[in-house]
Amino acid sequence: MKAQPAREANGADLLAATLAANNVTVCFANPGTSEMQFVAALDRQPVIRPVLCQFEGVATGAADGYARLAGKPAVTLLHLGPGYANGIANLHNARRAFSPIVNIVGDHATYHRIHDAPLHSDLATLVKPNSIWSRSAETADEVGALAADAIAASLGPPGGPVSLILPAERNWYVGLSLS
Repeated sequence: MKAQPAREANGADLLAATLAANNVTVCFANPGTSEMQFVAALDRQPVIRPVLCQFEGVATGAADGYARLAGKPAVTLLHLGPGYANGIANLHNARRAFSPIVNIVGDHATYHRIHDAPLHSDLATLVKPNSIWSRSAETADEVGALAADAIAASLGPPGGPVSLILPAERNWYVGLSLS
């Protein structure tokens, strides 16, 4: 898989461009405030069709069905730990079926975690049982490369759901020029 190079792009734009460059064409989304930059990046990326889902269980179920039928990765956009948790049953089934799903899980900005906000979760622990691969972006610059790694891992072998945890500020900041 290849990370999509971009000039003057933030982490969200690098993510969307990398997904598009790797033949990802649909994102089943139930976004919240921490994911709005990625939603805006999807608007600038005509290759990927965002599908708004009113519940995370719908998003993960639709992604599983799509991935099984299309034979290529589907993307979910989930809001924080509670959003991921709402889709766990479908992600469990997807893991058992080796369905290639890339879960983009928004997180609070890293400097906000010390406040233990009501929706704060230990995402690394939460995603582990149903993700064959998981990482959290440490900088905006690495979001594209991590997305490429996530897509490759979802395809396997063995293949299955993966989770890319995206702290909010990793979407905001301008990344280095990769071109």
